[in-house]
Amino acid sequence: MTSSLSEKASLWTPIPSLEEPPWASVTRLPIRGSDEPLVPMSLAPPPIKVFPAYAKQGIPGAVPECYVREGVYRRLLAVARSLPAGLQLVVLDGWRPWRVQQYLFDTLYEAIRAHHGEADETELLTRTREFVSVPSRDPQAPSPHLTGGAVDVTLCDADGLQLDMGTLFDEAVPASHTAALEGQGTHDARLARARDNRRLLFHAMREQGFTNLPSEWWHYDFGDQLWAHYGGHGQALYGPAELDTIESRWRRQL
Repeated sequence: MTSSLSEKASLWTPIPSLEEPPWASVTRLPIRGSDEPLVPMSLAPPPIKVFPAYAKQGIPGAVPECYVREGVYRRLLAVARSLPAGLQLVVLDGWRPWRVQQYLFDTLYEAIRAHHGEADETELLTRTREFVSVPSRDPQAPSPHLTGGAVDVTLCDADGLQLDMGTLFDEAVPASHTAALEGQGTHDARLARARDNRRLLFHAMREQGFTNLPSEWWHYDFGDQLWAHYGGHGQALYGPAELDTIESRWRRQL
């Protein structure tokens, strides 16, 4: 095991229970702006693995790569290198096109409405926003994944098999809340392992400056407005980012 994490007693301390983000306040936080480029995580060496989950699932508009800001890239490498021997960090999603954000939001909204026909519009939006941010290209209030600062991650073993986190990635259930397994597992070995896996991921990410969205054990932020809120920073670093494609370069030149 590497000393940076395995020798720290805090590694196994419980994950704190945090309130859901007050989005109205979060989206009012100023954005400094940064010209850091988006870079592909597939260039990263082990112990990073990349599995662009939405492209694999055939989500319309999803790109077959996980892009993040350069500063996020370097921090994710530091996280991976701090893990106990034999474990790897798996990047599932990073920068997300607006079209994908809209699709995910609409799909979850309709699924919730189908199962909770009695819910009014306000409740449906609240339940949906618990797991998917409202799609926004507003330069002053972008969706977190549109900035390249938000990233979805998990852990896997040396054979590439993902560790048990108690729920699946993107599973929109209360048990997916990051701290949901705290206080459980005393008499259930599987829950105890899943709880400890979440703790390992949480503390490894936090040591490199990431903050976590409390409703999703897989979602972490650096530099965006959620990071500014949960990290107690006065401003965000990253606004909306655009993937630098040949098409976008041509548009800038016209």
